[in-house]
Amino acid sequence: MLSKYSLPLALVINFVFCEADSEKQRLNKDDPEGSYGNKISQGVIYSVDELLRSPKNFLNKKIKITGSISEVCPMRGCWVQIVSDDLESFIRIKVTDGEIVFPLSSVGRDIIAQGEFEKLILSKKQAKLWKMHLAAEKGISLDTTSIKLEEDDFFEYRLYSDAAKIF
Repeated sequence: MLSKYSLPLALVINFVFCEADSEKQRLNKDDPEGSYGNKISQGVIYSVDELLRSPKNFLNKKIKITGSISEVCPMRGCWVQIVSDDLESFIRIKVTDGEIVFPLSSVGRDIIAQGEFEKLILSKKQAKLWKMHLAAEKGISLDTTSIKLEEDDFFEYRLYSDAAKIF
């Protein structure tokens, strides 16, 4: 016998599992080329090098950035890392989980993204937990007591994005 809650519960379960499948399909998409999220507006597009030369000039402003994708969040595609020309500096482009999913196949591709440029500052505990999280995303288990922190582990420049184009 079905209760009055059976159909609504079944619809919610179906939606959750279909959404998870859809997100997994987007994460494993073979060809990442295309637009993600909102439409990118016209205007100046900065490189990673330009932003990191004088980051204070751009903090808390809506900007556009371009670069080569060096990493993608392996769990949900909720961020990509783009590198400077010398491959020594990076900016993480972060999106709302599930709204935009960057495919794993994006590594090595170029991207233009639009959003708010910020500096994320971490405490010692947060920096260690962030390193543990990044390692866990790659299937690596770390113990916080074994993590050694460098000066640049206490902050990260991010673009909180709502629009991107991979080409």
